[in-house]
Amino acid sequence: MEKQIVCINWGTTYGAPYINRLYRMVRANITPPFRFVAFTDVTEGVDPEIECFDLPEMPGFMPKRTIGKWPKSRLWAKELADLKGSFLFMDLDVAITGSLDPFFEFGDEQDVVLARNVAKPLHKLGQTSIYRMPVGALASLQEMFAADPQGVADKYRFEQHFVTKNAPNGIKFWPSGWVRHYRIECIPAFPLNYFLEPRQPKNARVVIFAGGLNPTDAILGQYNDKNPHLPPLQHIKRALGSKRKLKALRQFMWPATWVKRVWEDASLEQEPSSPDT
Repeated sequence: MEKQIVCINWGTTYGAPYINRLYRMVRANITPPFRFVAFTDVTEGVDPEIECFDLPEMPGFMPKRTIGKWPKSRLWAKELADLKGSFLFMDLDVAITGSLDPFFEFGDEQDVVLARNVAKPLHKLGQTSIYRMPVGALASLQEMFAADPQGVADKYRFEQHFVTKNAPNGIKFWPSGWVRHYRIECIPAFPLNYFLEPRQPKNARVVIFAGGLNPTDAILGQYNDKNPHLPPLQHIKRALGSKRKLKALRQFMWPATWVKRVWEDASLEQEPSSPDT
């Protein structure tokens, strides 16, 4: 059976380079046949092997004063281009480090399966950086959201919390260890973060970059571009001059060479094989 992988791109944060990079990571870590579908507002520069469709209509309107990725609700529609059956969705800023095949074999085809939100483990919340569901499984949630986008966003803040609490037949989580959270599970805890480089989790298949810290930051060894990487002593000096000293001290990390390798390998153009080889 053909595996279906879906991503979504809107605005100027990511664009064609991220779509292409995700596609190449998928291609290197999946057993064919598969199709890679991008719902996107930009197609220039996108690899020709990628199937591009216009962004589905935004239900209701985009809520304000919320940090959740509510444009993802476009993918909850009853119909989604020509897709049939279940699909695997991934954010554009994940790092794929193992085979994706088990994500299509786990559980029942009708299940809605999310990553586990490790930031609040006791709350049993889902993370939608990588999830699988049948087309239309969350159509009723899209209707609920469209009826009062701002009210829903104000109540749940994150679209993944809304999905976790309201999916019609509940949700399941990927097996432990398949999906890892970079900021929480890869950066050594303070004070070891000053001595050890961020680690690549053993047996992880996908590493997600939730919470504002993305792969390009990890490669540079910084939490964000407002606080660029500094050598340890200089970082400590900067942290002691900030208002939240302890938090700033903990936000030191070395550049992650393994993220650089995964990211750059997927950025390289791969020439088609010669007919004579």
